[in-house]
Order: sequence, then C-alpha cells, then structure tokens
Amino acid sequence: MVVPLSLMLLYAEQFVRPVEPVFRIDSDTSLIVSYPQLLFLLTFLSDKAMNSANQNQTERRYVGIDISKDTFDLAFAVPASQQHKFPNTAAGFDQLLDLLTQTGPEHGWPCHIVMEASGPYYQQLAAFLHANQIAVSVVNPLIIRRFAQMRMIRAKTDKKDAQTIARYGEAEHPAPWAPVPHREQELRQLRSSLELLEAQRIALSNHSHAQQQGNCLNVCAGQVIADTLAVVEQQIQRVQQQMARIAQAAYGQSLTVLESVPGIGRKTAIVLLSATGCFSRFSSARQLCSYFGICPRVYESGTSVRGKSRITKMGMGGVRKLLYMCAISAARYNESCRELYERLKAKGKATRAALMAVANKLVRQAFAVVTTNTPYKP
Repeated sequence: MVVPLSLMLLYAEQFVRPVEPVFRIDSDTSLIVSYPQLLFLLTFLSDKAMNSANQNQTERRYVGIDISKDTFDLAFAVPASQQHKFPNTAAGFDQLLDLLTQTGPEHGWPCHIVMEASGPYYQQLAAFLHANQIAVSVVNPLIIRRFAQMRMIRAKTDKKDAQTIARYGEAEHPAPWAPVPHREQELRQLRSSLELLEAQRIALSNHSHAQQQGNCLNVCAGQVIADTLAVVEQQIQRVQQQMARIAQAAYGQSLTVLESVPGIGRKTAIVLLSATGCFSRFSSARQLCSYFGICPRVYESGTSVRGKSRITKMGMGGVRKLLYMCAISAARYNESCRELYERLKAKGKATRAALMAVANKLVRQAFAVVTTNTPYKP
C-alpha cells in the first residue's frame, strides 16, 4: 500500500512537537518538514520496507528434500505433517512436479525447494526443478547438521531430515541454486577421473616395486602390472589433453593470465578455474581461501584455552593438495612468496605452516590477476 507523503506527515504531527523547519522537500509545493518529522518519516518508511520484504519471504512454502540413491523424501515446513516419498527417477520427478503444481501459486503460495548437496544424487533433481522454473536451493550438509544440533533434534530418519531441511529453509531463506555450466561440469568429471588414474598409477608402481624386491618374480604377474601401468599412463595423457582443450576454449585469456603466476602450472590453473567458475562466485580473495580450506583457525577461550592455530580444512581437499605442492615451487621461484616463506621461517614457524601461508598468498595472487585480467608482475 502506498501512503501519500502529506498523509504520513499529517500522521507524524500527532506525535512530534513542531519545531523550527530545517529541511525543504519540494520547493514547488513549499512542503516544510522539521527534523523530528523527517526522522519519524524515515523510520516509518524503513519499517514498511522491512515488513514488505519479510512478507515476500514468508509468502513461500519451503519444502525440504532428503535425497538418496534410490528415493527422496519430501516434507513441507507448513504443515509439518505433510510428507511424501518418491523414487529418484524421471517418473518420480514428474510426480513431484505434479504435487508442487497442485500447491503452487494458483492454489496458494509458491514453493521453494531446499535440499542437501548429497554427493552426485541431488544434481539431476535440482536441474529438473530449475528447468521447470521452481526455486531450489542446495546447501552444505554440514549446515543442516549444525542447524539440527542447534534445535536439539535427536531423531535421525529420512522423513525427519526432510522436515529439518524445510525448517532450515523457512528460518534462513537460502539463496537460489543455479546449474553449473556444461564445460565446467566436464572439467570436474575429467579432474575426478584424473585423480583416480593417478592413484591407480601410484598403486601399480608400488606393487611392481614390491614384486621386484622379492627373491622370486613370476613373469606373467610382472608383465600384467607393466601392461596395466602403460595403459594407465596413456589414459592419464588422454585426460590431460582433453582437459587442456576444454579449458582453453572455456577460459582462454584467464588461463593464460593465471599461468603467469610463478608456482602455478597448467594443471593447477585448470583445476582452480573449473572449481571456482573462473573465480566468478567469489567477491574477495579471503572468500576463495576459505573455500579451499587454507585459512587459519584460531582456537582460544578465556585464560585457559590457548589452542594451536591450524588451517580449517573445511574445503576442497584435492585442490588444497595441489596448492601445497605449488607453494613448494613458489617458495623458490616466486619473489614475494619466497620473502614471506623466509620471514616466517626466521620467526621459527614450522615448514608446513610457512608453506600454507605461501599457498594462501598464492591464491590471493591468482585471484588478483584473474579478476583484473592482468598478467603477473613481480
């Protein structure tokens, strides 16, 4: 409802004692507002705007979904007794859409779906809902777990989890989810395959070494391991070439700029860009460091608790390993990183702590060159 300015001022005069006018709103109408009236007017408008925003948030039916490999459970925040179970298939998605259509804007409030990022099982359902223009949010499972602990929820079932997720959505209003671009999804899949192949290469190499150390070596066993290791090496090269081709087409100049930072090579540059959407989902380097889990965590309380500061590790472990290896190289060849490393070592810091500080600085350098599209300058 829009309230005329004159009416609001008239209403304000009932509670505010008129004093000397200090502010003129409109010179044409000669409308004079005193300072107390102006303060009351601004407070009134602020309250109306806040109430309108809260009303828009509450005019949604938040729906929690607890998804698994075969099925997913659905629960409404209001009423809490309304719960459903569907198969995690295309037919189950259609049944869910029919249910949401029956409770949609034509029959009540629009629905907002909230679900956990449960491995790969949420992706198809979230993409289906987004394609059908239904608001969906995907949250970290740790957030839901902490929310349940805060509410002192003791039960742990699929139905209860769905209800808890719905209550979280109603309380926190999570941001909507958007699907990841196809090229970024392809790079993530290739990176996962590359990590698996590299782990197999290490295992096969260690197994071959162990066989050669024995006093008896079966020719067939040794040949099988050697042949398998050769195949794995070929597949690793194939995946790396495919990643380089897709990354060059997707990121282009950003990839070149990122590789200009001493200590960051082609492999790490591709992983960083694909894991962060070319840093587009972060507004600062601090957020990026927190996403990778390389920020220090202070553990202190009162006068008795003085815990040792460590990195949070609440992030992407695979990327963190790459950054650690890059920090070893940057501590030697990156001038600013080398100065930081030597300064921390001179203060008596442990080698790993100094290298993690170098990794933190390396991420900040990477964020700066990519966001400004400027090659690294020492």
